[in-house]
Amino acid sequence: MILHQIDAGGDRNFAYLIADKIGGVAALFDPPPDIARYADLIPRERVRVEYIVITHGHNDHCWGINAAREAFNGKVVGHSSMHLDLDLKVDEGDTLPLGDLALDILYTPGHTDDHICVVCGNNVITGDVLFVGKVGGTDLGPGAKKEWESLQKLIRLPDDTAVWPGHNYGVAVSSTIGHEKKTNPFLIQPNFDRFVHLKANWLDYKKQHGIK
Repeated sequence: MILHQIDAGGDRNFAYLIADKIGGVAALFDPPPDIARYADLIPRERVRVEYIVITHGHNDHCWGINAAREAFNGKVVGHSSMHLDLDLKVDEGDTLPLGDLALDILYTPGHTDDHICVVCGNNVITGDVLFVGKVGGTDLGPGAKKEWESLQKLIRLPDDTAVWPGHNYGVAVSSTIGHEKKTNPFLIQPNFDRFVHLKANWLDYKKQHGIK
């Protein structure tokens, strides 16, 4: 398996390339519009781009669809509720074959209603739902509740599952589910009420604990 984390520009965005092997098939995740940031990976690994996966419909994650589609002719994949020009619409429990690998789709609303995470082996692309030491922004009502439920789904993954977030907002560029369960201030909350209380008071919490 090949996995590349890509500096996608923007607000410390990350994109990703996953392929089953050198000379195999690949998926791009949330690619940026400037393909020069990642295009050299395609011939270097000698892969064919099968999918262009969009984790959610915010502009800084779907901004590179046209450039990637034109350059690599991959199928654009997103949640069935996404208002984008998709080639494949997916939902919870769907699986996309990727050569010797599989991309397993988790529907994870909260940050947006069209958000998905994607599990591939012992890796999960988490978009803007789960960052290293933080979680995605929501309101303090229905959006927060949906995100809480989505996070409960993610923490049921094996502890050694590598977490690959959509932004470089944490103290490291990646983590594991096990580490986040032990250290992420939002994931250690015992219930939804404490979770949303932390969201409401996050700025004070960051100051008290020296979090940037």
